[in-house]
Amino acid sequence: MSGSTPFKMRLVHLDLKGAPPKVSYLSEIFPLFHDLGANGLLIEYEDMFPYEGHLQLLRAKHAYSPSEVKEILHLARQSELEVVPLVQTFGHMEFVLKHAAFAHLREVALFPNTLNPHEAESLALVGAMIDQVLGLHGGSPWLHIGCDEVYHLGEGAASRRWLEQEQHSKAQLCLSHVRAVASHVLARHPGTTPLLWDDMLRDIPKDQLAVSGVPQLVELVLWDYRADLDIHDKVLLMEKYRECGFPRLWAASAFKGATGASQALPPIEHHLRNHAQWLQVAGSGPADTLQGIVLTGWQRYDHFSVLCELLPVGIPSLAACLQLLLHGEFADYVKSRVESFLGISSLDITDSVSEGAGSFPGSSILALVTQVSLHLRSSVDALLEGNRYVTGWFSPYHRRRNLIHPVMVQHIQPEALS
Repeated sequence: MSGSTPFKMRLVHLDLKGAPPKVSYLSEIFPLFHDLGANGLLIEYEDMFPYEGHLQLLRAKHAYSPSEVKEILHLARQSELEVVPLVQTFGHMEFVLKHAAFAHLREVALFPNTLNPHEAESLALVGAMIDQVLGLHGGSPWLHIGCDEVYHLGEGAASRRWLEQEQHSKAQLCLSHVRAVASHVLARHPGTTPLLWDDMLRDIPKDQLAVSGVPQLVELVLWDYRADLDIHDKVLLMEKYRECGFPRLWAASAFKGATGASQALPPIEHHLRNHAQWLQVAGSGPADTLQGIVLTGWQRYDHFSVLCELLPVGIPSLAACLQLLLHGEFADYVKSRVESFLGISSLDITDSVSEGAGSFPGSSILALVTQVSLHLRSSVDALLEGNRYVTGWFSPYHRRRNLIHPVMVQHIQPEALS
């Protein structure tokens, strides 16, 4: 099935830090992932993992139990999906550093996103998280250690003191922490190779990367979710990484969650163009340079943001993108295959609206979100802002206090019910 695609591994990203699916839903959707052409999952548990001991406070109230994690892994195996867990170990650590017990390990005291790389306790913390996650994922060939968007690195008091010393740089600070985390993985779990988002390494000079020791420890994941990514620049970046000594590289695209923090419906055309661009990148470099692609599907931009597109809402986009990767194009026959898989009579990639809700798992949620986003929200806004009886007698002040002049109900009710 993968003969026509340059991407040997095709991992669907499950971002569990917002609206995490029930295991029963995953049991329905995993076979569809497989049928569409996926052969792996990148599972970003965040606070949904059943951490234990001194890490138990990281669990969300509705976190999966150990038996549920084992059931997820069993379901994945049944659908021939290789599971790669992801543990954030540097940036995007809000779900850990928001807790008072770990707040002293922040790089900047006010901000809970980035870990202080100078504290021995920081490495012990992420090491314990890694060990617990891999303890339930025995034999996983890869572990993604995150390390993207490490904002405010170098701004903490300890970092500023360190940087004042001769020949110290933020790049060294980043590389030393990555090296320490990756070394922990390889020492404690010798069959598991760390994966790493590439953005913090893009601007580090080639010679500095080459002598850092990092290329021998990790496989880099180059992420770019734009519909107009620069193919030539991406090929040059891949060449730089290969020359630095990275043995294998991965790509990362997006099928949802990359076009707005409060986006409700994915712009399928945007995501198809993003995947088509990645196919061009893969075809422009040496064969087998990119051994796999992660189709990311973000649920939130970070731990504190609102939800963007829900997983069921993104399934048509995922289906279209996976089929594009398999067939190398999104011609009419590929579009027909997607419509058949989803039970949709006509998939419209330009305006996120398709004829018929479809019959895939979660299609009813897509129908509801479409109704709210495209119809109900605008009509409610028009009522609240354009009806003089609402603005005069049922303002936000009135609504907060549950007050209204009874006479006004008869003026407002007909339009509200229409």
